[in-house]
Amino acid sequence: MFEKIQRVLAEHFHVSKDNISRTTKLQEDLGADSLDYADLMMAFEDAFHIDIKDEEFEPVKTVKDIENYLIKNKG
Repeated sequence: MFEKIQRVLAEHFHVSKDNISRTTKLQEDLGADSLDYADLMMAFEDAFHIDIKDEEFEPVKTVKDIENYLIKNKG
């Protein structure tokens, strides 16, 4: 799952997936803004075939947070 998250983030932010670890912070390290969060939600919905609510994804700050969210909600 982590590798798939890396791929989505690397494609979205145009960085090498090798630069993305579980401790990577979306805002501080990748420069994510609110529009990026919306785009990422859609990308993760497509990649993992789930529905993500805005308010559930809002507290996500790191790659590990994304991974934990997806593990918890993938079903």
